[in-house]
Amino acid sequence: MSHDVAALRALAESAARAGGDLIRAGLAENGAAARAVEETKSTPTDIVTAMDQAVERLLRDRLGAARPHDGLLGEEAGYTPGGSGLSWVLDPIDGTVNYRYGIDAYAVSVAVVEGDPTVDGAWTPVAACVHNPATGDTWTAGRGLGAQLAPGDGSAPRELRMGTPPELGQALVATGFGYAAVRRAGQARVLTGVLPQVRDIRRIGSAALDLCGVATGTVDAFYERGVHVWDIAAATLVLMEAGGAISGLRGAPAGGAMVVGAASPLLEGICDVLGQLDADSDPT
Repeated sequence: MSHDVAALRALAESAARAGGDLIRAGLAENGAAARAVEETKSTPTDIVTAMDQAVERLLRDRLGAARPHDGLLGEEAGYTPGGSGLSWVLDPIDGTVNYRYGIDAYAVSVAVVEGDPTVDGAWTPVAACVHNPATGDTWTAGRGLGAQLAPGDGSAPRELRMGTPPELGQALVATGFGYAAVRRAGQARVLTGVLPQVRDIRRIGSAALDLCGVATGTVDAFYERGVHVWDIAAATLVLMEAGGAISGLRGAPAGGAMVVGAASPLLEGICDVLGQLDADSDPT
């Protein structure tokens, strides 16, 4: 299917930046009250703020008005299928706990994908933007058009092109943890198996920023169990267009069971380690 990828990329960026504007305006007007928890989801630590909900409403309104025949899948309001073959995948604040605590590592993530975004491996990203409202850093990508980072300090945007990654033992690896105690126990076990085999581990708190960090070179690889499509759809394209890739384990597609992002051959090395640790399984 042929699409105007540049136009879709521009729409993704304008929507993500509008979401960032809303977040900044809310913080400027309401201070700490803008970070208040509205409700919880899977566990008491899996929080939703009023700002999560407000940003998703804004994204849905803007994208729905511009592209009424496309589907919309958002973290807070679920999936509305469309008839165009494209769906917008939205995470209004990826890294909500960071946002809640005033840690400047969270992002508005907007991607448009072909296929079914509700099924792991059944979707392909076409255009994307990941925008950090706290720093202004903005990553964009379009299929076949490369990936770019526009720094929040106003310096010139730059193309992202990944070089040869380090050996496994010299790799700085980002990861994340789930909310349920059982899953965290399993992730802690995996972490003790991974840590002795790599340079070090970083836990940033936003899968979207982690994957963009791999594309940018601030970390060498990322892995996590339990992510959702809205966490990774936009950043996946940034990583792929920069020269990296994502994968699951043992031939499975990247998705809820496991996401691993890096450039080859580090990607395969991390996947081998995680496979030996059964990192895509929870404790029984």
